[in-house]
Amino acid sequence: MYDHNQLEIPDSFMALYLVDGRLKPASTRTAITARYEFCEDLANHLYEYARAQHFDLGITEQDVLERCHRGLLAGSSSVNEAEATWVIRRLAELEGWQALP
Repeated sequence: MYDHNQLEIPDSFMALYLVDGRLKPASTRTAITARYEFCEDLANHLYEYARAQHFDLGITEQDVLERCHRGLLAGSSSVNEAEATWVIRRLAELEGWQALP
């Protein structure tokens, strides 16, 4: 069957769904695509917020990323821990900042 959704999901995101070194993800392509789109949108949504926090509060880029990460882990963000970490790494990439370790 032809896959109409030809969205390229980065390997870094697909890795979140690979368990025990298996090659086949632990979820369906449709579910992973939906989660990827959500997380990518979230990272893009945080872009201006993070930039504003950096300049308005005068805190470091790393502090901004750590605060955003803690916020995502607080429970109301609808992402799990692995997805939260991916979102923050993607945010750092969008900002041109060094990612958290």
